[in-house]
Amino acid sequence: MKSYSVGISGVGSFVPEKVLTNFDLSQIVDTNNEWIVERTGIEERRIAAKDIATSDLATESALNALKDSKTRPEEIDLIIVATATPDHSFPSTACIVQKNIGATKAAAFDMSVGCTGFVYALITGANFIQTGAYEKVLIIGAETLSKIVDWVDRNTCVLFGDGAGSCVLERCEDGYGILSYELGSDGNNGDALILPAGGSRMPASIETVTDRLHSIKMDGKEVFKFAVRVMEKASLNVLENVHLKLEDLDFLIPHQANVRIIDAARKKLNIDENKVCINLNKYGNMSSASIPVSLDEVIKKNRIKKGDLIVMVAFGAGLTWGSIAIKWNREE
Repeated sequence: MKSYSVGISGVGSFVPEKVLTNFDLSQIVDTNNEWIVERTGIEERRIAAKDIATSDLATESALNALKDSKTRPEEIDLIIVATATPDHSFPSTACIVQKNIGATKAAAFDMSVGCTGFVYALITGANFIQTGAYEKVLIIGAETLSKIVDWVDRNTCVLFGDGAGSCVLERCEDGYGILSYELGSDGNNGDALILPAGGSRMPASIETVTDRLHSIKMDGKEVFKFAVRVMEKASLNVLENVHLKLEDLDFLIPHQANVRIIDAARKKLNIDENKVCINLNKYGNMSSASIPVSLDEVIKKNRIKKGDLIVMVAFGAGLTWGSIAIKWNREE
């Protein structure tokens, strides 16, 4: 069976208009700008309006990616939405997006892998194309994390923001596109990052609402240690898989969770800071949306050209991690 090379033919993103600064947060919870910037690198984040759901952000980013790739919605074979904040438990957010954009022949499903979701979804979609099963796949990372944040917990509410990023995958010329990937998980530490209530383990009740169990709970120290370790290892492994070295790397796009995590991983890898994308100062942690939004931004700034070697690496709830090495296949 022939195996096809798979590349990104279009990218797009969308973030809400409302900006919530650290100074705004200091009016809500006991914190201040200096404390947040020093510990996270975040200065502001985008917040979706009350009547805006994850599918609304996902739809806008998807339309932007389709336009960028010159792809009609009806050409899409599959839609995968990576999200920790779906519109509903069911139907999937991907099915809502499918309706919204008019992708009449597309299969659709969601993936729940937390902040690693986009990387997982990208690899899943690429495998459908690599085998010849599908020709065009739409991958979306989208979140409205502001709706599940505990706004009285200063350790977590300062971290998260809303947004969406998308890309279109299709066949590309041999030697380009996705070269290598690594996906992993460690369920032993799953409680380090969790939304406790709302599922079958702890259905919604008066008690779960009163105890604020429908919001993000995180062991920051445990997640920090895990993140630095796996980001370094996963970035190295994905290059070694195809006999490449860090010196060959042109650009690293890490999950945007905390500038200290990114800096620690960068220093361990000994990568020049000019090769590392950092935009969490503007958006905070957008979970599965952070990498595709970052990719869209660096492309629009003409920082990537055909033939560049890019590594995307993420970590998230599960605990999970994932990395991808891509030889950029488009003429920008």
